[in-house]
Parts: sequence; structure tokens; C-alpha cells
Amino acid sequence: MNDPSHHGHHGRCTLVGAGPGDPELLTVKAVKAIQSATVLLVDDLVSEEILQAYARPGARIIHVGKRGGCKSTPQAFIERLMITAVHEGETVVRLKGGDPFIFGRGGEEVEHLREEGIEVRVINGITAGLAAVTSLGVPLTHRDHAQGVVFITGHAKTGHAAAEHPTDWRLLAATARDARLTLVIYMGVSGVAHIQTQLLHGLPGETPVAVIQHASLPQQRHVSTTLSRLPLDLASAGLGSPAVIVVGDVLRGLAAAGLPATRFGT
Repeated sequence: MNDPSHHGHHGRCTLVGAGPGDPELLTVKAVKAIQSATVLLVDDLVSEEILQAYARPGARIIHVGKRGGCKSTPQAFIERLMITAVHEGETVVRLKGGDPFIFGRGGEEVEHLREEGIEVRVINGITAGLAAVTSLGVPLTHRDHAQGVVFITGHAKTGHAAAEHPTDWRLLAATARDARLTLVIYMGVSGVAHIQTQLLHGLPGETPVAVIQHASLPQQRHVSTTLSRLPLDLASAGLGSPAVIVVGDVLRGLAAAGLPATRFGT
């Protein structure tokens, strides 16, 4: 690690979770951090309303899109921008959708900043998987249906090392069945056919599934289905990214009730 004494920076850096999209779901601490920032590096999924409401006049806003399946700013370039701005004395906020430490690459950014002798503060945000099920009036855990929850990405890191350790969906399905777990799959829409085929090796076809797109936002849509019908019903509904796939018995009764989705936070 580099010696912090070798750096003349007087700025600071905070990773802030912007939540699932609804500006009213920001924490008070997140709002204060955004208001204090002189430089904001903003992910693609962060609501523009948040910037309009809380970014200070004159703050430099840099959009560094990170959306699955689309062209995005290289991670190394984002980290260099953050480090440079801190060395220039700026108050830097890295504004990330959901929570920085749940599939937000916040861990990587903290590691690289600390290697430069920069201390980093992290402010949590409501992760999309939690917002998604809450919007349906459904819990992630329930004493009668689920003793725990697994957050997992359906879009693993590419490269040789990742190929050697692919997600074992069959093992995960068996574990979810035996331990009574809810599965919350992020970035899984593009690989939904493969994921469904593998999960069916350990979970019954009638296992309830919900796919929620744009959780917490006015344009939120969802489809309630079963594991056996997941790819078919997802295609019929026309849902795409960004969306969260939720699998498990906590969803039982959702389709039968025939109720519209509850608007999250209202």
C-alpha cells in the first residue's frame, strides 16, 4: 500500500447508496453527503430527480453509466477520476444505485482508494432486491415460508478465473429447497433460460417467482409466475433490465390474490 504521507490531498470521498430509484427512499445521511459534494460521479440507474433535488449548485456531475448489457465507463477510469478529484481537494461522492456493497462494485473502489492512502466513507442505500419484494407487499423472510435470503448475481464477472468458478445454480436450488431460502437474483434477465433450467434440478416447477422491473419507480412493472413458466411469462410480459428475479415460497398467494402491485413507499 502506498504511504498516505506521500499524497497532498485534502479532499474526501464517500460512496453513497442512492437506493432503488425513488428519491424519498434516500437516507438522511445520504442526502447530506450529496448536498456537500463538489464532485458527483453518478451511475446510470440513479434517478435524475435525486440530483435535481439535492446536488448543490455548481457541483460537477459526471455520469459514469453502469448498466448491465450496455456500454459502460471502464471501472479503472472511474477509480482514477475519483482519486484525481480527491487529490485536487474535492469533496467526492460516488453515487451508486441501490447499496454500494451489494453488487455495486463498492468493495473494489474502496480497495483501490485505500491503496492510494484515501480513507473512504460508505453510506448504505436500500437495495433493489428488498425494494422489489416490498413493492409487492411480500417479505424476503417469513417464519412459515423462508428462514433466510440469498442475494446473488446472474451476471458474474467475466474472465478465466470466473469461468473456473461459475455459479452452481443446481447446488443453490437444492440449498434453497432444504434450508427454505428466498433467492433474489440481480442482473439475471439476459440469462433467465439457463438459470431456470438449472434451478429446476433442485426446485419444483410450481415454485413461485416474481420479476420486478424498475422497483420503486412510477414505471415499475412486475410479472408473477412459476419457475416452470418463467422464461415464457417473462417474454410475454415484455419485461427487461433493470429487473430483479425473486424465487421462493414467500411469494405464495401473490398471483392467486389478483392484487395490483403496491406502490413502494406510498
